[in-house]
Amino acid sequence: MNTLSSASGDISLDQASPFAAARSGIPGTEPRAGLAPGVKLTVRDLTMRYANGHTALRNLNLSVHAGELVVALGSNGSGKSTFMKCVVGLNRPTTGSVEVAGRDLAALSGEALRQARLPLALISQNANLVKRRSVLANVCCGTLGRHRTLATAFGRLPHEEIQPAQTCLDEVGLLHLAGQRAGTLSGGQAQRVAVARALAQRPHVLLADEPVASLDPEAADEVMRLLRRLATEDGLAVVCVLHQPELATRYADRLIGLRRGVLEFDRPASEVTSQQIASLYSAEAS
Repeated sequence: MNTLSSASGDISLDQASPFAAARSGIPGTEPRAGLAPGVKLTVRDLTMRYANGHTALRNLNLSVHAGELVVALGSNGSGKSTFMKCVVGLNRPTTGSVEVAGRDLAALSGEALRQARLPLALISQNANLVKRRSVLANVCCGTLGRHRTLATAFGRLPHEEIQPAQTCLDEVGLLHLAGQRAGTLSGGQAQRVAVARALAQRPHVLLADEPVASLDPEAADEVMRLLRRLATEDGLAVVCVLHQPELATRYADRLIGLRRGVLEFDRPASEVTSQQIASLYSAEAS
């Protein structure tokens, strides 16, 4: 039997458990309330210069509102990954600021940075699920930033987060797989569970770093539709790095183009031409 260890005891997560029941019979699976409108992420004059002298970003400025899906495009080495690392606080920029919920992450470190990062959630190219654990247990792991106790340090999960985690699984359409081991999922399903785990963090800003790079076209469309809906219906500010311009133009509100660390354009997706996108991937941009 697959179980979830929680602060109030072991809870069955096999496929016959209540967590695999229809959504209508489960409390706590109401739609998530949308976030308040307004700017959720502000990047000002962001410059990142590495110790070897390479400047990966130059004076980048960007604002992302609640309910907006912004996609970053650019060739390898254009600064997309560096931008993501600076936003999430993994890189400390040389100059500039990254403001989330009114706090400048670039000016913080240690516990203050950890707390300030709580409104951010990151989805990477690989789902990075714990394969031997259930789908629901993996989603519950997204709540641990709010529960730093001795019990959670030993792998136990807060009981009060079980139902909210179900809600997150319901949002990505995988509530029926709550009791299934994560190692049995398809690539597309695993990435949707990673999205649910990110939602369990209760973020204001959702960062997705090449979330569909390893997926087939159908699964990639499914994940992008999900990100689009999380922005439109839940009011998240979503920033996504893609290498697929056709997906970007189909789902994004805005496109930003990076070339050699410089912001080439920041415009509504409908106004960006194919020539502008192609220029990001020219030999000169590499």
